[in-house]
Amino acid sequence: MRVLALETSCDETSAAVVRREGGVTTLEGMTILSQDVHRIFGGVVPELASRAHLATVGPVVDDALRAAGCTMAEIEGIAVTNGPGLMGALLVGVTWAKTVAWRTGLPLLGVHHLEGHLFAPTLEDPTAEPPFVALLVSGGHTMLLDVPQWGEYRLLGETRDDAAGEAFDKVGALLGLDYPAGAAIEKLAATGDPKRFSFPRPLLKGVTGADHYAFSFSGLKTAVLRAVQKSDDLVRDTPHLARAFQDAAIEVMVAKTLQATRDCDRQLIVLGGGVACNRTLATAMRHAAEGVARVAVASPRLNTDNAAMIGAAGAWRLANGERHGFDLEARDSIAFPGLHSPAEASS
Repeated sequence: MRVLALETSCDETSAAVVRREGGVTTLEGMTILSQDVHRIFGGVVPELASRAHLATVGPVVDDALRAAGCTMAEIEGIAVTNGPGLMGALLVGVTWAKTVAWRTGLPLLGVHHLEGHLFAPTLEDPTAEPPFVALLVSGGHTMLLDVPQWGEYRLLGETRDDAAGEAFDKVGALLGLDYPAGAAIEKLAATGDPKRFSFPRPLLKGVTGADHYAFSFSGLKTAVLRAVQKSDDLVRDTPHLARAFQDAAIEVMVAKTLQATRDCDRQLIVLGGGVACNRTLATAMRHAAEGVARVAVASPRLNTDNAAMIGAAGAWRLANGERHGFDLEARDSIAFPGLHSPAEASS
């Protein structure tokens, strides 16, 4: 089955063509158009994002089809992100997908954005299959999941406040870095002294009950703020502050993921989401998991918001007979299909 996928949940307009055969999904062609205008405002402006998607969705789809060397006549299904995300941005993608599905008679499927991130590593590593423990870390979400099989997800823990990517961007703003700040912080941290500053590791030690696998980055962000306010030379201290913040955030994410891997008796860890582009995080996870589990993480192009991951998740569901009607709606908040809390999973 060859699927055309569309992703417009935030500030990237992306289209991709994927093919699923024999249980393996391959990427045939993809285009991602990022909206640089948001850098001026230090964050995504929803109205500008929607207008940009509307202006570029057609050319982006055409370019993805050219990259795949195929035409719409060879497409067998349409997959589109229908949530979560910015409502106006999602509406552009969903409306386009429904229109094309109606015009061509192709089956239509709405895909949950986070499920797409889970499928991203499979496009480069077909062996990255369940069962596994997954850490999904992005600008809007931080979740730790146990995945016994595709379509069945057990929520182990999530952030109590800021998402990991949101924390990176807010700390970047405190340090005077451009948005988005994740890559800049990682680059600065590489030259920082790990002993110059020390920040807390929230919810890491002595935590039991519901917070055992939970995350919290708000207090860490506040600790950075206080250090910035006390600094008498921020230019000098910026690399050291970046290093201390990144070390603290990564230590928490790695420790909780590794504990979940042991507790769930899994031999594979999947890293997904924009923060998974951080090579320091991936390296630290692989080092900590050595002898315990293998770590699968997609290349940065497939970890940022992209249509290929939506196509991979959509192709799996379409191959299993799932379809959506033309009443498919875009939703800024939407239930993760197949997601259960620990209490629900054990009941």
